[in-house]
Amino acid sequence: MSLRARLLVAVAAVALLALVAADFATYTALRTFLYNHIDSSLESAHRPVEAELGGAGTGNGGGAPPGTTQAPAPSREQSAAPPTGTAFCQEAAMSLGPETFVEVRAASGAVVSSDRCSASVQLGGKTYAPALPKTITGLVPMGPQHEPATYFTTGSTTSGGPAFRVRVSELTSGDLLVLAQPLNSTQSTLSQLVDIELAVTGGALLVAVVIGWWLVRLGLAPLRRVEVTAEAITGGDLAHRVPGESARTEVGRVARALNVMLERIEQAFAERDETEAQLRASEERMRRFVADASHELRTPVTAVSAYAQLLERADQLSDEDRRRIMSGIAGETERMGQLVQDLLLLARLDEGRPPAREPLELVDLAAGAVETARMLGRGWPVRLEASEAVEVLGDPVALRQVIDNFLANVRSHTPEGTTATVRVRREGADAVIEVADDGPGLSADQAARVFERFYRADPSRARSHGGAGLGLAIAASIVEAHGGTVRASPAPGGGAVFTVRLPAYAGQSDERGGDEGDRAGEEPDADGAVGVATGPGPGSKG
Repeated sequence: MSLRARLLVAVAAVALLALVAADFATYTALRTFLYNHIDSSLESAHRPVEAELGGAGTGNGGGAPPGTTQAPAPSREQSAAPPTGTAFCQEAAMSLGPETFVEVRAASGAVVSSDRCSASVQLGGKTYAPALPKTITGLVPMGPQHEPATYFTTGSTTSGGPAFRVRVSELTSGDLLVLAQPLNSTQSTLSQLVDIELAVTGGALLVAVVIGWWLVRLGLAPLRRVEVTAEAITGGDLAHRVPGESARTEVGRVARALNVMLERIEQAFAERDETEAQLRASEERMRRFVADASHELRTPVTAVSAYAQLLERADQLSDEDRRRIMSGIAGETERMGQLVQDLLLLARLDEGRPPAREPLELVDLAAGAVETARMLGRGWPVRLEASEAVEVLGDPVALRQVIDNFLANVRSHTPEGTTATVRVRREGADAVIEVADDGPGLSADQAARVFERFYRADPSRARSHGGAGLGLAIAASIVEAHGGTVRASPAPGGGAVFTVRLPAYAGQSDERGGDEGDRAGEEPDADGAVGVATGPGPGSKG
Protein backbone atom coordinates (compact mmCIF):
# COMPACT_ATOMS: atom_id res chain seq x y z
CA MET A 1 0.00 0.00 0.00
CA SER A 2 1.33 3.42 -0.92
CA LEU A 3 2.04 6.15 1.63
CA ARG A 4 -0.83 8.22 0.23
CA ALA A 5 -3.27 5.31 0.70
CA ARG A 6 -2.02 4.59 4.23
CA LEU A 7 -2.44 8.23 5.22
CA LEU A 8 -5.92 8.30 3.72
CA VAL A 9 -6.90 5.13 5.63
CA ALA A 10 -5.50 6.64 8.82
CA VAL A 11 -7.52 9.84 8.30
CA ALA A 12 -10.68 7.81 7.62
CA ALA A 13 -10.09 5.63 10.70
CA VAL A 14 -9.55 8.63 12.96
CA ALA A 15 -12.64 10.38 11.56
CA LEU A 16 -14.72 7.22 11.98
CA LEU A 17 -13.62 6.72 15.57
CA ALA A 18 -14.37 10.36 16.39
CA LEU A 19 -17.83 10.18 14.78
CA VAL A 20 -18.70 6.88 16.50
CA ALA A 21 -17.62 8.28 19.85
CA ALA A 22 -19.72 11.40 19.27
CA ASP A 23 -22.71 9.27 18.21
CA PHE A 24 -22.40 7.04 21.26
CA ALA A 25 -22.14 10.03 23.60
CA THR A 26 -25.18 11.69 21.96
CA TYR A 27 -27.25 8.50 22.07
CA THR A 28 -26.34 7.81 25.71
CA ALA A 29 -27.10 11.38 26.79
CA LEU A 30 -30.50 11.42 25.06
CA ARG A 31 -31.44 7.97 26.37
CA THR A 32 -30.51 9.00 29.91
CA PHE A 33 -32.49 12.22 29.55
CA LEU A 34 -35.62 10.43 28.27
CA TYR A 35 -35.45 7.74 30.92
CA ASN A 36 -35.01 10.37 33.66
CA HIS A 37 -38.03 12.21 32.27
CA ILE A 38 -40.15 9.05 32.46
CA ASP A 39 -38.86 8.33 35.97
CA SER A 40 -39.82 11.86 37.01
CA SER A 41 -43.32 11.42 35.63
CA LEU A 42 -43.70 8.09 37.46
CA GLU A 43 -42.34 9.69 40.62
CA SER A 44 -44.86 12.53 40.49
CA ALA A 45 -47.79 10.28 39.53
CA HIS A 46 -47.52 7.50 42.12
CA ARG A 47 -48.75 9.55 45.09
CA PRO A 48 -52.35 10.06 43.92
CA VAL A 49 -52.60 6.35 43.19
CA GLU A 50 -51.21 5.45 46.60
CA ALA A 51 -53.72 7.82 48.21
CA GLU A 52 -56.56 6.17 46.34
CA LEU A 53 -55.28 2.73 47.31
CA GLY A 54 -55.11 3.44 51.02
CA GLY A 55 -52.34 5.96 51.70
CA ALA A 56 -48.75 6.40 50.91
CA GLY A 57 -45.82 5.62 53.06
CA THR A 58 -44.27 2.59 54.66
CA GLY A 59 -44.16 0.95 57.98
CA ASN A 60 -40.93 2.72 58.82
CA GLY A 61 -42.51 6.17 58.59
CA GLY A 62 -41.27 6.82 55.11
CA GLY A 63 -44.37 8.99 54.46
CA ALA A 64 -43.71 11.45 57.34
CA PRO A 65 -41.20 14.18 57.21
CA PRO A 66 -37.92 13.47 58.94
CA GLY A 67 -37.93 14.25 62.67
CA THR A 68 -41.73 13.75 63.14
CA THR A 69 -43.68 10.89 64.71
CA GLN A 70 -46.19 9.08 62.52
CA ALA A 71 -49.17 7.26 63.98
CA PRO A 72 -49.09 3.51 63.70
CA ALA A 73 -50.46 2.34 60.38
CA PRO A 74 -53.91 0.74 60.68
CA SER A 75 -54.15 -2.93 60.06
CA ARG A 76 -55.68 -4.33 56.87
CA GLU A 77 -58.98 -4.91 58.78
CA GLN A 78 -59.01 -1.37 60.32
CA SER A 79 -58.21 0.54 57.08
CA ALA A 80 -60.95 1.86 54.93
CA ALA A 81 -61.64 -0.21 51.89
CA PRO A 82 -60.24 1.46 48.85
CA PRO A 83 -62.21 1.80 45.66
CA THR A 84 -62.54 -1.45 43.80
CA GLY A 85 -63.57 -2.75 40.44
CA THR A 86 -63.05 -1.84 36.84
CA ALA A 87 -64.22 1.71 37.37
CA PHE A 88 -61.33 2.47 39.70
CA CYS A 89 -58.82 0.87 37.35
CA GLN A 90 -60.08 3.04 34.56
CA GLU A 91 -59.93 6.14 36.78
CA ALA A 92 -56.39 5.29 37.91
CA ALA A 93 -55.24 4.68 34.35
CA MET A 94 -56.85 7.88 33.15
CA SER A 95 -55.24 9.90 35.95
CA LEU A 96 -51.79 8.61 34.89
CA GLY A 97 -52.45 8.45 31.18
CA PRO A 98 -54.03 5.91 28.89
CA GLU A 99 -50.67 4.14 28.34
CA THR A 100 -49.82 3.66 32.02
CA PHE A 101 -49.81 0.22 33.61
CA VAL A 102 -51.01 0.03 37.28
CA GLU A 103 -50.87 -3.02 39.47
CA VAL A 104 -50.81 -3.82 43.19
CA ARG A 105 -48.97 -6.89 44.38
CA ALA A 106 -48.61 -8.56 47.69
CA ALA A 107 -45.18 -8.87 49.20
CA SER A 108 -45.16 -12.48 48.07
CA GLY A 109 -45.49 -11.38 44.48
CA ALA A 110 -49.11 -12.40 43.90
CA VAL A 111 -51.48 -9.89 42.40
CA VAL A 112 -53.86 -8.57 45.08
CA SER A 113 -57.51 -9.52 44.68
CA SER A 114 -60.25 -7.26 43.34
CA ASP A 115 -59.97 -4.85 46.20
CA ARG A 116 -56.88 -3.70 44.45
CA CYS A 117 -56.39 -2.52 40.86
CA SER A 118 -54.69 -4.12 37.90
CA ALA A 119 -54.77 -2.67 34.38
CA SER A 120 -53.04 -3.24 31.03
CA VAL A 121 -51.89 -0.90 28.28
CA GLN A 122 -53.74 -0.39 25.03
CA LEU A 123 -51.44 0.33 22.06
CA GLY A 124 -52.53 0.20 18.44
CA GLY A 125 -55.60 -1.81 19.30
CA LYS A 126 -53.55 -4.42 21.15
CA THR A 127 -53.17 -4.94 24.87
CA TYR A 128 -49.66 -5.22 26.28
CA ALA A 129 -48.43 -5.66 29.82
CA PRO A 130 -44.90 -5.56 31.22
CA ALA A 131 -43.17 -8.87 31.86
CA LEU A 132 -42.68 -8.50 35.60
CA PRO A 133 -40.63 -10.90 37.68
CA LYS A 134 -42.50 -13.07 40.16
CA THR A 135 -40.70 -11.51 43.10
CA ILE A 136 -39.60 -7.89 43.07
CA THR A 137 -36.73 -7.01 45.35
CA GLY A 138 -34.05 -4.36 45.67
CA LEU A 139 -36.20 -1.52 46.97
CA VAL A 140 -34.08 1.25 48.50
CA PRO A 141 -35.06 4.58 50.11
CA MET A 142 -35.44 7.30 47.47
CA GLY A 143 -36.64 10.86 47.29
CA PRO A 144 -36.96 13.46 50.02
CA GLN A 145 -39.22 11.13 52.08
CA HIS A 146 -36.91 8.14 51.76
CA GLU A 147 -39.65 5.96 50.38
CA PRO A 148 -38.50 2.44 49.47
CA ALA A 149 -38.71 2.12 45.70
CA THR A 150 -36.84 0.84 42.64
CA TYR A 151 -36.77 1.50 38.88
CA PHE A 152 -36.01 -0.97 36.12
CA THR A 153 -36.73 -1.64 32.44
CA THR A 154 -38.37 -4.83 31.24
CA GLY A 155 -39.93 -6.26 28.13
CA SER A 156 -43.54 -7.10 27.27
CA THR A 157 -45.46 -10.24 28.00
CA THR A 158 -46.52 -10.36 24.36
CA SER A 159 -44.01 -10.96 21.60
CA GLY A 160 -43.36 -7.81 19.60
CA GLY A 161 -44.65 -5.56 22.38
CA PRO A 162 -42.89 -2.44 23.66
CA ALA A 163 -40.44 -2.29 26.52
CA PHE A 164 -41.66 -0.79 29.79
CA ARG A 165 -40.10 1.53 32.36
CA VAL A 166 -41.27 0.22 35.75
CA ARG A 167 -41.42 1.89 39.17
CA VAL A 168 -42.15 -0.27 42.21
CA SER A 169 -42.83 1.26 45.63
CA GLU A 170 -43.99 -0.16 48.96
CA LEU A 171 -47.40 0.78 50.39
CA THR A 172 -48.19 1.16 54.13
CA SER A 173 -50.02 -2.12 53.98
CA GLY A 174 -46.86 -3.89 52.85
CA ASP A 175 -48.14 -4.39 49.33
CA LEU A 176 -46.20 -3.21 46.27
CA LEU A 177 -47.47 -0.57 43.89
CA VAL A 178 -46.25 -1.18 40.34
CA LEU A 179 -46.40 1.68 37.83
CA ALA A 180 -45.13 1.19 34.29
CA GLN A 181 -45.08 3.24 31.13
CA PRO A 182 -44.30 1.84 27.67
CA LEU A 183 -41.11 3.03 25.99
CA ASN A 184 -42.44 2.87 22.45
CA SER A 185 -42.17 6.63 21.89
CA THR A 186 -38.78 6.75 23.61
CA GLN A 187 -37.52 3.84 21.54
CA SER A 188 -38.90 5.44 18.40
CA THR A 189 -37.06 8.66 19.24
CA LEU A 190 -33.85 6.77 19.94
CA SER A 191 -34.26 4.72 16.74
CA GLN A 192 -34.70 7.91 14.73
CA LEU A 193 -31.60 9.30 16.43
CA VAL A 194 -29.65 6.18 15.42
CA ASP A 195 -30.82 6.55 11.81
CA ILE A 196 -29.86 10.23 11.79
CA GLU A 197 -26.49 9.47 13.36
CA LEU A 198 -25.78 6.75 10.78
CA ALA A 199 -26.64 9.09 7.94
CA VAL A 200 -24.65 11.97 9.40
CA THR A 201 -21.72 9.68 10.21
CA GLY A 202 -21.67 8.26 6.68
CA GLY A 203 -21.86 11.71 5.10
CA ALA A 204 -19.24 13.16 7.44
CA LEU A 205 -16.96 10.19 6.82
CA LEU A 206 -17.31 10.64 3.07
CA VAL A 207 -16.54 14.36 3.35
CA ALA A 208 -13.59 13.59 5.64
CA VAL A 209 -12.22 11.07 3.14
CA VAL A 210 -12.57 13.51 0.23
CA ILE A 211 -11.01 16.41 2.14
CA GLY A 212 -8.36 14.08 3.58
CA TRP A 213 -7.49 12.83 0.08
CA TRP A 214 -7.09 16.43 -1.10
CA LEU A 215 -5.00 17.41 1.94
CA VAL A 216 -2.83 14.31 1.66
CA ARG A 217 -2.24 14.95 -2.02
CA LEU A 218 -1.43 18.59 -1.30
CA GLY A 219 0.85 17.69 1.60
CA LEU A 220 2.67 15.00 -0.37
CA ALA A 221 3.17 17.16 -3.46
CA PRO A 222 6.78 17.97 -2.39
CA LEU A 223 7.46 14.24 -2.03
CA ARG A 224 6.10 13.75 -5.54
CA ARG A 225 8.62 16.31 -6.76
CA VAL A 226 11.32 14.41 -4.88
CA GLU A 227 10.16 11.25 -6.65
CA VAL A 228 10.32 12.92 -10.07
CA THR A 229 13.80 14.24 -9.30
CA ALA A 230 14.92 10.80 -8.14
CA GLU A 231 13.64 9.27 -11.39
CA ALA A 232 15.58 11.87 -13.39
CA ILE A 233 18.71 11.14 -11.36
CA THR A 234 18.21 7.42 -11.91
CA GLY A 235 18.34 8.17 -15.61
CA GLY A 236 21.85 9.55 -15.12
CA ASP A 237 21.18 13.29 -14.86
CA LEU A 238 23.00 14.23 -11.65
CA ALA A 239 22.49 17.95 -12.25
CA HIS A 240 18.91 17.77 -10.97
CA ARG A 241 18.19 19.14 -7.51
CA VAL A 242 15.20 18.52 -5.26
CA PRO A 243 13.03 21.68 -5.04
CA GLY A 244 11.70 23.10 -1.79
CA GLU A 245 14.86 22.83 0.29
CA SER A 246 14.20 26.30 1.76
CA ALA A 247 10.91 25.18 3.36
CA ARG A 248 11.07 24.74 7.14
CA THR A 249 9.29 21.40 7.06
CA GLU A 250 10.24 17.74 7.19
CA VAL A 251 10.13 17.61 3.40
CA GLY A 252 12.35 20.71 3.25
CA ARG A 253 14.90 19.05 5.50
CA VAL A 254 14.76 15.90 3.38
CA ALA A 255 15.23 18.03 0.25
CA ARG A 256 18.26 19.77 1.76
CA ALA A 257 19.80 16.46 2.79
CA LEU A 258 19.17 14.96 -0.65
CA ASN A 259 20.64 18.00 -2.42
CA VAL A 260 23.78 17.84 -0.28
CA MET A 261 24.03 14.14 -1.05
CA LEU A 262 23.53 14.80 -4.77
CA GLU A 263 26.22 17.47 -4.78
CA ARG A 264 28.65 15.08 -3.16
CA ILE A 265 27.69 12.28 -5.53
CA GLU A 266 28.05 14.58 -8.53
CA GLN A 267 31.40 15.78 -7.23
CA ALA A 268 32.51 12.19 -6.65
CA PHE A 269 31.45 11.19 -10.17
CA ALA A 270 33.20 14.24 -11.62
CA GLU A 271 36.36 13.38 -9.71
CA ARG A 272 36.06 9.79 -10.86
CA ASP A 273 35.61 10.85 -14.48
CA GLU A 274 38.52 13.25 -14.16
CA THR A 275 40.65 10.54 -12.60
CA GLU A 276 39.68 8.08 -15.32
CA ALA A 277 40.49 10.65 -17.97
CA GLN A 278 43.84 11.31 -16.33
CA LEU A 279 44.53 7.59 -16.10
CA ARG A 280 43.63 7.10 -19.75
CA ALA A 281 45.80 10.05 -20.73
CA SER A 282 48.62 8.78 -18.53
CA GLU A 283 48.29 5.33 -20.01
CA GLU A 284 48.36 6.78 -23.51
CA ARG A 285 51.40 8.89 -22.65
CA MET A 286 53.08 5.83 -21.16
CA ARG A 287 52.46 3.77 -24.28
CA ARG A 288 53.72 6.57 -26.44
CA PHE A 289 56.63 7.11 -24.11
CA VAL A 290 57.65 3.45 -24.20
CA ALA A 291 57.26 3.36 -27.97
CA ASP A 292 59.34 6.54 -28.41
CA ALA A 293 61.98 5.37 -25.93
CA SER A 294 62.21 2.05 -27.72
CA HIS A 295 62.53 3.85 -31.02
CA GLU A 296 65.24 6.16 -29.68
CA LEU A 297 67.20 3.29 -28.17
CA ARG A 298 66.85 1.06 -31.20
CA THR A 299 69.03 3.28 -33.42
CA PRO A 300 72.13 3.39 -31.16
CA VAL A 301 71.73 -0.27 -30.21
CA THR A 302 71.58 -1.20 -33.88
CA ALA A 303 74.59 0.98 -34.59
CA VAL A 304 76.62 -0.59 -31.76
CA SER A 305 75.61 -4.05 -33.00
CA ALA A 306 76.77 -3.16 -36.50
CA TYR A 307 80.07 -1.82 -35.20
CA ALA A 308 80.56 -5.00 -33.18
CA GLN A 309 80.00 -7.13 -36.27
CA LEU A 310 82.62 -5.09 -38.10
CA LEU A 311 85.06 -5.64 -35.25
CA GLU A 312 84.70 -9.38 -35.76
CA ARG A 313 86.68 -8.86 -39.00
CA ALA A 314 89.34 -6.79 -37.26
CA ASP A 315 92.12 -8.57 -39.20
CA GLN A 316 90.67 -7.21 -42.41
CA LEU A 317 90.38 -3.61 -41.15
CA SER A 318 92.93 -0.88 -41.22
CA ASP A 319 93.93 1.08 -38.18
CA GLU A 320 91.88 4.04 -39.39
CA ASP A 321 88.76 1.86 -39.75
CA ARG A 322 89.20 0.44 -36.27
CA ARG A 323 89.57 3.92 -34.80
CA ARG A 324 86.44 5.03 -36.66
CA ILE A 325 84.51 1.99 -35.39
CA MET A 326 85.61 2.55 -31.80
CA SER A 327 84.73 6.23 -32.08
CA GLY A 328 81.27 5.31 -33.39
CA ILE A 329 80.71 2.81 -30.56
CA ALA A 330 81.74 5.43 -28.00
CA GLY A 331 79.41 8.03 -29.53
CA GLU A 332 76.42 5.71 -29.66
CA THR A 333 77.14 4.52 -26.13
CA GLU A 334 77.26 8.11 -24.90
CA ARG A 335 74.01 8.81 -26.69
CA MET A 336 72.34 5.80 -25.05
CA GLY A 337 73.74 6.78 -21.65
CA GLN A 338 72.38 10.32 -21.97
CA LEU A 339 69.00 8.97 -23.04
CA VAL A 340 68.89 6.56 -20.09
CA GLN A 341 69.81 9.39 -17.70
CA ASP A 342 67.03 11.56 -19.11
CA LEU A 343 64.54 8.72 -18.77
CA LEU A 344 65.57 8.10 -15.16
CA LEU A 345 65.24 11.82 -14.38
CA LEU A 346 61.74 11.90 -15.87
CA ALA A 347 60.81 8.77 -13.91
CA ARG A 348 61.93 10.42 -10.66
CA LEU A 349 60.02 13.58 -11.50
CA ASP A 350 56.91 11.55 -12.30
CA GLU A 351 57.05 9.98 -8.85
CA GLY A 352 56.11 13.39 -7.43
CA ARG A 353 58.99 13.61 -5.01
CA PRO A 354 59.34 17.22 -3.83
CA PRO A 355 62.59 18.84 -4.97
CA ALA A 356 65.11 20.34 -2.60
CA ARG A 357 64.07 23.77 -1.38
CA GLU A 358 66.46 26.53 -0.51
CA PRO A 359 66.50 30.26 -1.19
CA LEU A 360 68.38 31.00 -4.40
CA GLU A 361 68.91 34.08 -6.54
CA LEU A 362 67.74 33.60 -10.12
CA VAL A 363 69.88 36.33 -11.69
CA ASP A 364 73.08 34.63 -10.53
CA LEU A 365 71.70 31.27 -11.63
CA ALA A 366 70.83 32.63 -15.07
CA ALA A 367 74.21 34.37 -15.37
CA GLY A 368 75.98 31.04 -14.86
CA ALA A 369 73.82 29.37 -17.49
CA VAL A 370 74.52 32.21 -19.95
CA GLU A 371 78.26 31.94 -19.42
CA THR A 372 78.12 28.19 -20.03
CA ALA A 373 76.01 28.67 -23.16
CA ARG A 374 78.54 31.16 -24.53
CA MET A 375 81.32 28.62 -24.08
CA LEU A 376 79.36 25.74 -25.65
CA GLY A 377 77.98 27.61 -28.65
CA ARG A 378 79.99 30.60 -29.68
CA GLY A 379 77.96 30.88 -32.87
CA TRP A 380 74.80 31.61 -30.89
CA PRO A 381 75.13 34.92 -29.00
CA VAL A 382 73.42 34.96 -25.59
CA ARG A 383 72.61 37.90 -23.33
CA LEU A 384 71.00 38.34 -19.91
CA GLU A 385 68.60 41.13 -18.98
CA ALA A 386 67.59 41.79 -15.37
CA SER A 387 66.93 44.92 -13.34
CA GLU A 388 66.65 43.49 -9.83
CA ALA A 389 67.49 40.46 -7.78
CA VAL A 390 64.77 37.80 -7.79
CA GLU A 391 64.74 34.99 -5.22
CA VAL A 392 62.83 31.73 -5.18
CA LEU A 393 62.77 28.56 -3.11
CA GLY A 394 64.00 25.61 -5.10
CA ASP A 395 66.72 23.20 -6.18
CA PRO A 396 69.52 25.25 -7.79
CA VAL A 397 70.82 22.30 -9.82
CA ALA A 398 67.37 21.45 -11.22
CA LEU A 399 66.45 25.07 -12.02
CA ARG A 400 69.85 25.61 -13.64
CA GLN A 401 69.11 22.60 -15.84
CA VAL A 402 65.86 24.27 -16.95
CA ILE A 403 67.72 27.32 -18.29
CA ASP A 404 70.47 25.13 -19.77
CA ASN A 405 67.89 23.01 -21.62
CA PHE A 406 66.19 26.09 -23.08
CA LEU A 407 69.52 27.45 -24.32
CA ALA A 408 70.53 24.02 -25.64
CA ASN A 409 67.24 23.93 -27.53
CA VAL A 410 68.18 27.24 -29.18
CA ARG A 411 71.53 25.82 -30.31
CA SER A 412 69.90 22.61 -31.55
CA HIS A 413 66.93 24.03 -33.44
CA THR A 414 68.02 27.43 -34.75
CA PRO A 415 70.66 28.32 -37.34
CA GLU A 416 74.01 29.63 -36.25
CA GLY A 417 73.96 33.36 -35.56
CA THR A 418 70.60 33.28 -33.79
CA THR A 419 70.62 35.51 -30.71
CA ALA A 420 69.10 34.28 -27.45
CA THR A 421 68.04 36.58 -24.60
CA VAL A 422 67.49 35.46 -21.03
CA ARG A 423 65.30 37.81 -18.98
CA VAL A 424 64.72 37.56 -15.23
CA ARG A 425 62.16 39.73 -13.49
CA ARG A 426 59.53 39.73 -10.80
CA GLU A 427 55.82 40.20 -11.54
CA GLY A 428 53.76 40.46 -8.35
CA ALA A 429 54.11 37.17 -6.48
CA ASP A 430 55.78 35.43 -9.44
CA ALA A 431 59.40 35.13 -10.46
CA VAL A 432 59.64 35.05 -14.26
CA ILE A 433 62.41 33.56 -16.40
CA GLU A 434 62.10 34.20 -20.12
CA VAL A 435 64.29 32.71 -22.85
CA ALA A 436 63.65 34.27 -26.25
CA ASP A 437 65.39 33.81 -29.59
CA ASP A 438 65.10 35.45 -32.99
CA GLY A 439 65.19 32.21 -34.92
CA PRO A 440 62.61 30.69 -37.30
CA GLY A 441 60.00 30.60 -34.51
CA LEU A 442 57.21 28.18 -33.61
CA SER A 443 53.77 27.57 -35.05
CA ALA A 444 50.75 27.45 -32.77
CA ASP A 445 50.59 23.64 -33.00
CA GLN A 446 54.30 23.33 -32.26
CA ALA A 447 54.02 25.68 -29.28
CA ALA A 448 51.20 23.53 -27.88
CA ARG A 449 53.16 20.25 -28.19
CA VAL A 450 56.75 21.34 -27.70
CA PHE A 451 56.87 20.09 -24.11
CA GLU A 452 55.68 16.60 -25.00
CA ARG A 453 58.20 13.83 -24.53
CA PHE A 454 60.08 12.77 -27.66
CA TYR A 455 58.36 15.51 -29.65
CA ARG A 456 60.37 17.12 -32.44
CA ALA A 457 59.38 20.35 -34.04
CA ASP A 458 58.94 20.87 -37.74
CA PRO A 459 62.00 19.79 -39.76
CA SER A 460 62.28 23.34 -41.10
CA ARG A 461 63.82 24.24 -37.75
CA ALA A 462 67.30 23.16 -38.68
CA ARG A 463 69.58 21.60 -36.12
CA SER A 464 73.18 20.63 -36.26
CA HIS A 465 72.76 17.37 -34.37
CA GLY A 466 69.91 15.17 -33.29
CA GLY A 467 68.35 14.80 -29.87
CA ALA A 468 65.85 12.53 -28.17
CA GLY A 469 63.28 15.29 -27.70
CA LEU A 470 63.35 15.10 -23.90
CA GLY A 471 65.09 18.36 -22.97
CA LEU A 472 62.01 20.59 -22.91
CA ALA A 473 59.89 17.82 -21.34
CA ILE A 474 62.43 17.57 -18.51
CA ALA A 475 62.41 21.35 -18.08
CA ALA A 476 58.61 21.41 -17.89
CA SER A 477 58.55 18.59 -15.31
CA ILE A 478 61.12 20.38 -13.13
CA VAL A 479 59.14 23.62 -13.23
CA GLU A 480 55.89 21.82 -12.35
CA ALA A 481 57.65 20.06 -9.45
CA HIS A 482 58.55 23.54 -8.12
CA GLY A 483 54.88 24.63 -8.31
CA GLY A 484 55.41 26.76 -11.40
CA THR A 485 54.20 26.87 -14.99
CA VAL A 486 55.99 26.91 -18.34
CA ARG A 487 54.72 28.16 -21.67
CA ALA A 488 56.01 28.39 -25.21
CA SER A 489 54.77 30.97 -27.68
CA PRO A 490 55.83 32.59 -30.95
CA ALA A 491 57.73 35.84 -30.40
CA PRO A 492 56.47 39.03 -32.05
CA GLY A 493 58.48 39.61 -35.20
CA GLY A 494 59.75 36.02 -35.33
CA GLY A 495 61.42 33.60 -33.01
CA ALA A 496 60.19 31.72 -29.95
CA VAL A 497 59.71 32.65 -26.32
CA PHE A 498 59.81 30.17 -23.43
CA THR A 499 58.36 31.63 -20.21
CA VAL A 500 58.77 30.09 -16.75
CA ARG A 501 56.78 31.35 -13.76
CA LEU A 502 57.74 30.31 -10.24
CA PRO A 503 56.44 31.42 -6.84
CA ALA A 504 58.72 34.20 -5.62
CA TYR A 505 60.41 33.78 -2.25
CA ALA A 506 58.30 35.62 0.34
CA GLY A 507 61.32 36.33 2.54
CA GLN A 508 63.26 38.05 -0.20
CA SER A 509 64.98 41.24 0.94
CA ASP A 510 64.44 44.40 -1.04
CA GLU A 511 68.08 45.28 -0.69
CA ARG A 512 70.29 44.52 -3.65
CA GLY A 513 73.64 42.90 -3.04
CA GLY A 514 76.89 43.84 -4.74
CA ASP A 515 76.63 45.45 -8.09
CA GLU A 516 73.76 43.20 -9.33
CA GLY A 517 71.33 45.24 -11.34
CA ASP A 518 73.95 47.95 -12.01
CA ARG A 519 76.08 46.15 -14.56
CA ALA A 520 76.53 47.91 -17.84
CA GLY A 521 75.91 46.07 -21.04
CA GLU A 522 79.04 44.48 -22.45
CA GLU A 523 80.01 44.80 -26.08
CA PRO A 524 80.36 41.64 -28.16
CA ASP A 525 83.82 40.19 -27.98
CA ALA A 526 85.95 39.04 -30.88
CA ASP A 527 84.21 35.67 -31.32
CA GLY A 528 80.76 37.27 -31.48
CA ALA A 529 79.52 36.22 -28.01
CA VAL A 530 77.57 38.81 -26.13
CA GLY A 531 78.37 39.26 -22.44
CA VAL A 532 75.97 39.34 -19.56
CA ALA A 533 74.20 42.67 -19.41
CA THR A 534 71.63 44.20 -17.11
CA GLY A 535 70.40 47.58 -18.09
CA PRO A 536 67.82 50.03 -16.85
CA GLY A 537 64.99 47.58 -17.31
CA PRO A 538 63.77 44.43 -18.99
CA GLY A 539 64.07 44.43 -22.71
CA SER A 540 67.10 46.68 -22.96
CA LYS A 541 69.66 45.69 -25.58
CA GLY A 542 73.45 45.83 -25.03
